[in-house]
Amino acid sequence: MVEKERAVSRITPPTPLIPLSELTFTFSRSSGPGGQHVNKVNSRVTLWFDLWNSPSLTALQKNRLGKKLAGRLNQQGRLWLVSNRHRSQMANRQEAIARFYDLLREGLKTERPRKKTRISKAARKRRLTAKKRRGSLKRERHRPLDD
Repeated sequence: MVEKERAVSRITPPTPLIPLSELTFTFSRSSGPGGQHVNKVNSRVTLWFDLWNSPSLTALQKNRLGKKLAGRLNQQGRLWLVSNRHRSQMANRQEAIARFYDLLREGLKTERPRKKTRISKAARKRRLTAKKRRGSLKRERHRPLDD
């Protein structure tokens, strides 16, 4: 099952094309310094994406993203990103979209399976002889027992 999943995921494109119509945005007032501008302009952008109901993703991609992005999902399975770095709403919106696609790209990456390796016989032998040498050195430091 795992090998089949990896084979399928390598065929799918690394970043799915999710149309902007699947993304929803909410706007609110940003915090921090900025004077009057910050107090009257809704420049903070929150991007929402319904992961489990998205028609653009396959079931395999949804499961992978659900596991990797579990901390960013709410109870309804909606992913959210907040951007309030810039002063303008449009710049924050563009940054949120760029971060969203980066997050998807990172979440859909497959990790290569670890190849099991063994220590060579020569390395094992060198380690054991070094341990024996060290042990005999410590043994020689003790006072000999009287009979």
